[in-house]
Amino acid sequence: MAVRTTWNVAHACGHDVDHDLSHRAADKRAGFARWLEGRDCTDCWKAARDEDTESKEQWLAAKRAEEQQAAAEWAAKFDVPRLEGPERALDWGERSRHRLMTAAHTALVAEGTWGEADWAELEEKARTITRAGWWIDQRDADGADLLELLDAATEADRGTENPFR
Repeated sequence: MAVRTTWNVAHACGHDVDHDLSHRAADKRAGFARWLEGRDCTDCWKAARDEDTESKEQWLAAKRAEEQQAAAEWAAKFDVPRLEGPERALDWGERSRHRLMTAAHTALVAEGTWGEADWAELEEKARTITRAGWWIDQRDADGADLLELLDAATEADRGTENPFR
C-alpha cells in the first residue's frame, strides 16, 4: 500500500486545509503535516503578514535614516570622498561602504593582526573607489575580504578626479 500524498491539516488558526505533500519523500510527509499543524494556514499567514505593512515601513525608514546618519558622520570624520552614480544609489552606496569598512576594521585591526599602518594603506585604496554601485555590490562581503575586493576593482570603479576633493 502506498503512503498517502494528501493530508488534511488542522492549522493553528482553526482552518482545515488539504495539503498535497506528494513532492516530499514518503517518510517525511507525516512529520511535515505535524509541523504544519502548529502554523497558520497560508491565507491567514499572508493576511497577518500584509496587515501591518505601515509600521514595518516606518521602522525600516527610521533604521535607514539612522544608518545614513552614521555613514555620513563616519565619512565626514575620516574625510572620505563622495560617491558617484545615480542619485537613488548614493545613499545605499554610502551605507554599504560604511558597513563594509567598519566590518573590515573590526576583522583586520580590532580582532586581527593588522596595525594602523596596514589599515591606513587599505583606507587609501578604499578612497579611490567612488562608484556607489561597487560598494552596493560588495554589501554582503566579509570585512576580512575587503583588501582582495579592492585589488580586484577596475578603473571603472575608481573616480577620475582627486579623491580628496
